[in-house]
Amino acid sequence: MDYMLLLYGDPMKEPAYGTPEFDEMMSGYATLSARLKTDGVLKGGEGLQGVETATSLRVRAGRVETMDGPFAETREHLGGYYIINVPDLDTALTYAAMVPAALYGTVEVRPMMDYNPAGD
Repeated sequence: MDYMLLLYGDPMKEPAYGTPEFDEMMSGYATLSARLKTDGVLKGGEGLQGVETATSLRVRAGRVETMDGPFAETREHLGGYYIINVPDLDTALTYAAMVPAALYGTVEVRPMMDYNPAGD
């Protein structure tokens, strides 16, 4: 089953760029990515640019509306994701616990929809 690990963090709690703590965090991401590849479970993943670069879109009454910024105002921002293929939620949670964002934010683990279960 495919799971998405959504990485949320409060920018005020994250290690600051250029500090040893930031370098340690980034090393943790590199180690995790290598582990996911070695274990053969990584399907994809990337970091996201900051929320200040976001544009949100919605259609209301047939009109497209766009807004600068994220959809929701929250302290924790979506900063990246991994997509993994593992047998079950417990395994997904094991990998999620290895994500550095879990140390200062939240890792949301969600099963992905399979719209093509027969492999067609």
